[in-house]
Amino acid sequence: QDCFVCGESGATITCRETGCDRSFHLPCAVEGGCVTQFLLQYRSFCWEHRPEQAVEAAPEETTTCLICLNTVGDRKSYGTMVCPACRHAWFHRGCIRASLRLLMFLLQGQAVRDGITCFRCPLCRDRDAFLSEMLTMGIRIPFR
Repeated sequence: QDCFVCGESGATITCRETGCDRSFHLPCAVEGGCVTQFLLQYRSFCWEHRPEQAVEAAPEETTTCLICLNTVGDRKSYGTMVCPACRHAWFHRGCIRASLRLLMFLLQGQAVRDGITCFRCPLCRDRDAFLSEMLTMGIRIPFR
């Protein structure tokens, strides 16, 4: 299969949507706007069929990412996400991934035991809705 993102052969991940024949390499997923869910069943979706956040919220023009403090733009997009619980915590997709890696590095001993339980919204501290939403949106969170 040819990757619809880079055009090279050897793409083994196919969009989960019935009737969609787009395939891609896992490293090309972010560049192509794809979402891979690391849940019980690994499911992947192309840019056209990926899940979207259901939260009805839009950032103001000056809203910043709570992690990097750069503006997130004026709307939800593939690159920006919002906490579904408080609807005020905005993040860049790349920043939330980087912060998770940093959290796991800083809390090595605890993360091995607690892993997924440490991950929560840094603004409202909600764990349940935030964690569920991040998993659905393709943020890989180690269970251990």
